[in-house]
Amino acid sequence: MSSVSEPNEQDDGLDAAVEQAISVCGGDMRATIRALIVANNFLGSENAELKKAVSHAYTRGRFRTYTG
Repeated sequence: MSSVSEPNEQDDGLDAAVEQAISVCGGDMRATIRALIVANNFLGSENAELKKAVSHAYTRGRFRTYTG
């Protein structure tokens, strides 16, 4: 059993995103990792703020949304 997965369509997009991130950071892997960690922390805090903004009634299913 090989630990290497078969290439698929998702890998192309992921590999392109990896190459783009490295390129943006001038080929510096340490800077790339640092930038990705900063971005991840930002998105995590943004997600936490959005969760606080959502009403408790909506999250508990007591609020019915308009479905058109």
